Amino acid sequence: MAEATIFKHLKADHDRHRDLLAKLGETQGDSEERRTLFEALRVELQAHAAAEEESLYATMLADPDLRDDARHSVSEHKEIDDFLAQLAETEMSSSAWLTTFKDMRHRYLHHIDEEEEDMFPAAAKELSKETEAKIAKVFEKRKPRELELAEEEGPGDSRD
Repeated sequence: MAEATIFKHLKADHDRHRDLLAKLGETQGDSEERRTLFEALRVELQAHAAAEEESLYATMLADPDLRDDARHSVSEHKEIDDFLAQLAETEMSSSAWLTTFKDMRHRYLHHIDEEEEDMFPAAAKELSKETEAKIAKVFEKRKPRELELAEEEGPGDSRD
């Protein structure tokens, strides 16, 4: 996967997230399936966001032409993390959990569509292939560590 760009890595993650969201949306009540899928989604989203921020967004923040897009996406990551924290604290069998999940799913799908359709193409125009490859390596290195951290810590402001 050495030739894969950062955008291919991120899109592959997004596709996994879409699949988890769809499966989670089909669950009902406080079931083992819902708990397992939610935990998998939570860990994956937290790790993805952190690794993406440390690789692609860190580079974009240094570029005046890309800075606003990166800031916007970081704020959306915070919003999704807040949703995850709220879901983790809400009884899974309640209608409030399902309502919050649907809101979070809608916001996250909007976020990744916006990244894939607008932000990634804009960044690809500004960044050299060498920079893309460097960012991809940072992402590949950070993602496994971020998965470990996400398994240890829940969503919310407790993480640095």
